[in-house]
Order: sequence, then structure tokens, then C-alpha cells
Amino acid sequence: MSRTVVKMASLAAAVACVVGLAAPAQAQETKIVLGMSGWTGFAPLTLADKAGIFKKNGLDVELKMIPQKDRHLALASKAIQCAATTVETHVAWNTNGVPIVQIFQLDKSYGADGLAVRNDVKGFADLKGKTIGVSAPGTAPYFGLAWMLSKNGMSLKDVKIVSLEPQPAAQAFVSGQNDAAMTYEPYLSTVRANPAAGKILATTIEYPMVMDTVGCDPVWLKANPKAAQALTNSYFDALEMIKADPTKSNEIMGAAVKQTGEAFAKSSAFLRWQDKAANQKFFAGELTSFMKDAGAILLEAGVIRKAPENFPAMFDDSFIK
Repeated sequence: MSRTVVKMASLAAAVACVVGLAAPAQAQETKIVLGMSGWTGFAPLTLADKAGIFKKNGLDVELKMIPQKDRHLALASKAIQCAATTVETHVAWNTNGVPIVQIFQLDKSYGADGLAVRNDVKGFADLKGKTIGVSAPGTAPYFGLAWMLSKNGMSLKDVKIVSLEPQPAAQAFVSGQNDAAMTYEPYLSTVRANPAAGKILATTIEYPMVMDTVGCDPVWLKANPKAAQALTNSYFDALEMIKADPTKSNEIMGAAVKQTGEAFAKSSAFLRWQDKAANQKFFAGELTSFMKDAGAILLEAGVIRKAPENFPAMFDDSFIK
């Protein structure tokens, strides 16, 4: 359109062009800083960024890589407006005084999170007194470990914890350090690729408790509903792109975590990204029942000091309808 306008000498055409461009230019000024990590499940957000989907939907999104244990601090200080994290983390932040409202679901893990153990470990009972590399309280791996132990009649008090983020936890385990490691893709594949170092005792296939959502600061959300809608739409658009052009999409998403497109495709096979229909189903009931279960485990693990109270305040399903 701009070339045509340049060719037209009339002032009226130029004015019309300026008027026509004013709306999208203004929309593109809606800046969102979103805190996340290199977790495979968040990759459609990277795709929306790199493929220009956010821009097309009138957003200027900055994806900020912040460790999960620090993401709530960035949210509390208003350094970020939105964050991608696990559902139980949203529960913990809200309960511990950092309000965040979940607006859409990203993914569900189907084996993408797991507990790696040495080959002589036959079951959870063999882990008593053993050293496990896992990230800090308030993170998905810490919760995942607490959940798995709890389902096997144990607790975090039965094991020794070494605080390591998912990538170094996997690397340390493969190099012979610690008795076990709780990690996730793409780092769990490091363990899969080194069977001599150990095996995967359990994943989210047997223990389905890792599901991620994007949430935003409630004050920001109230002031910027259109931007929140555009953010949600961009995620669904990214899923459409993955469906339409998987090869290109996998290359873009893989590059962000230093993986080839092929390696990324293998990592992402262990999770399911959630489309609009899956989101609607999830927000209709499963989300609240999972948050209630998670609240009990978080309390037992000492991540929160009181039971969560207002679950409806922790999500808004209007953006996925």
C-alpha cells in the first residue's frame, strides 16, 4: 500500500494513508514484557515472537528469560506484566502475596518432566536418604518431586536435596554427581541419551501434574484487556503455524534453545500444546480441581504457609472463549 501512496501525488491520498496507518501503529505500542524460560512447552511464545505473530496482532512483546524461582519477584516489582509458569506456581504466588491471573493454558506435559535415577534404583523406596538435584522451592521440578514422593507415601524429608536448575541438574547427573535428578525437556533428553548413567524412574505420563499457563498482573490486565486478548490470540495463531508448517516452526523454536529442528520435534513429542478447545475444557473444571490438589501438596512441602483461599480470583477464562 505505501508504494502506491508514494506514486500518488495528491495530498488527499497522503492524508488517507496517514489516517489508515494510525490505528495499527498505535496498537503496536502496546508493550508487554513476559517472563519465561527455555522450557519446551513455552516455545510457541518464542515462535509468535520470531515469526512476527505478536507484531501482526498489534503487540510489542519482550520475552524475558527469568529463572522460575525469581519470576514472581519480577512480577511484584512490575518489571514484567505477564509470566508463563506451571499452574501450582500461580497458586503459590497468589497465596504468598504476588497476585497473578491465568488467562490461557500453554501445554500439558506427557513425559517431558521426569525423575532420573541410577540404574540400581528399582522404586521410590530406594531413594530414601539419597541425594537429588532439583531446583529451588517454588519451582515446577521441586513441586513435581514433592508430588511424586507424596503419591508414594514419602516426602521431601526422606531425601537430601541439592539445589540445581533443570539443565545443570541433568548435566551433573550424567557426569556422575548425585543419586537422582528432577528435570525437564530439553534437558531430560540428555539422560535419555546416556543410558549408562541412569534411567528415568517416573515422568508426567504416570504423574500428570505439570501443566503451564500464562498469567498477568491483575492491575495490568484490567487496564489492558485488548492486549491480553491479542496475547492469547497470538498463542493460538502460533499453534496454527506449527500445524501448517511444522518443519519451519520446529527450526525457529529449536534455535532458541540451541537445538536443531529435528531434536526440538523429539523434545516436544513429550508434551501437548493446548488449542482453544482444550483450553475451554481445561478452564471449565480441571484447572480448579488441580489447583485444590496442588494447594495441599504446596502446603505439605512448605512452599506456602497457609491454605489457598480464593481460587476463582486466580484465573479469567474470558480470553479463551
